[in-house]
Order: sequence, then C-alpha cells, then structure tokens
Amino acid sequence: MTAGNSSYKEQIRARHRAARAAMDLATREAAGAGIAHHGLHWAEQCSDGMPSTFCVYLGVHFEPPTVPLIDALHGRGHKVLLPICEPGRRLSWVFWAPGGELVRSRYAPILEPAGTRHGLEVIAGVSALFMPATAVDRDGNRIGQGGGYYDVFLNSLDSLRPGLPSAAIVYDQEVLPQGSIPAEDFDRKVPAALTPSGVVPLRAA
Repeated sequence: MTAGNSSYKEQIRARHRAARAAMDLATREAAGAGIAHHGLHWAEQCSDGMPSTFCVYLGVHFEPPTVPLIDALHGRGHKVLLPICEPGRRLSWVFWAPGGELVRSRYAPILEPAGTRHGLEVIAGVSALFMPATAVDRDGNRIGQGGGYYDVFLNSLDSLRPGLPSAAIVYDQEVLPQGSIPAEDFDRKVPAALTPSGVVPLRAA
C-alpha cells in the first residue's frame, strides 16, 4: 500500500469512527434491528431457505450491532461461526451457541467465543459471510478496522470458495460514492453492503 493511500484510508476510517461514537443508544439499537431484519432475509436467500451456516462477527464498541443478527439467524435454525484472531493475521472460526463464553482476544480489541477452533476447511459448508467494515464504496472497495485479518482471509477465499456471497456491515451513511476508497493489488472487493436500511449491491466485479 502506498503511503498516500494508507494515510487517506486512515482519514476515512477515523472520520467514520468519530461519527459512530457520536451516535446515541437509540439510533444504534434501531440500526441493530434493521441489520438483523435485512440480514436474515438476505441470508435465507443465500441458503435457499434451508438451514445453513453463516460467518458473522461480534460488533464491539461503536460498530454496527450484530448480536441481533446472530440471534435472528440462530432463531431460524442456522449455525453461526464467529472469528478468532490468530498469529500472522489469520482467522480461525468457532461455532457460536447462546450463553457461550466470550473472552478478550489476544491480538485484537474484540471479544471472541471460547470453544473448538476450526480452520479454513470449515468455510466449505458456509452459505454466506458477513464481515466488518468502517466504510465501503459503490465499487465494492472496503475499509476495515486496520488489522488486516479480513484482507488475508478474503484472499484465501479466492481458491477455497470463489464467489462466496458476502456483505460488509456498515451504517447507511458509510456506503460511499464510486471512487471514494483507493484499492491496492491485495484488496478484495465485496459484492454487497448490509445496512440498517437494507442490502446494497456493489460493483464488485
């Protein structure tokens, strides 16, 4: 990544984090409800209405709330995989269960489920992926949290699960116009954004 692009992405990330921190609780809770409603509908389209498995994540601090979505998926009989940050910016995955223990990650400022860890092979049975972002643009470019874990993971999917349906979860105002986010060679575009107002198709090709 060039220094200029890195700095520009960090400016966008910082701006949206500040806006998230300024949201009141009622707005955040309403966003969580909308994300759960639209995310469940999209997930069931991806699985043809059949019980399946989905990769999600636990939104923390001022991120869009994802617990309502996780609860909604589980309530419809779906399995949920949550990520674990590993050395080398790798992710493993643990099946979530209601009331399961959550622990502080050793490598990132997030909560992670305790339990048996699964490698990339578990993705073979997944119908869709929900991933974190601080912003996306209409071209499908994504700015994550800055840790690089999902950049590595998405590159791994190129050979393992090409075309896996995926959506970045953001607030409505974090879907930016085309050309807003610079892309690097290692970046992987995302085909959709899940917002409190609905699923937004992006030009990810």
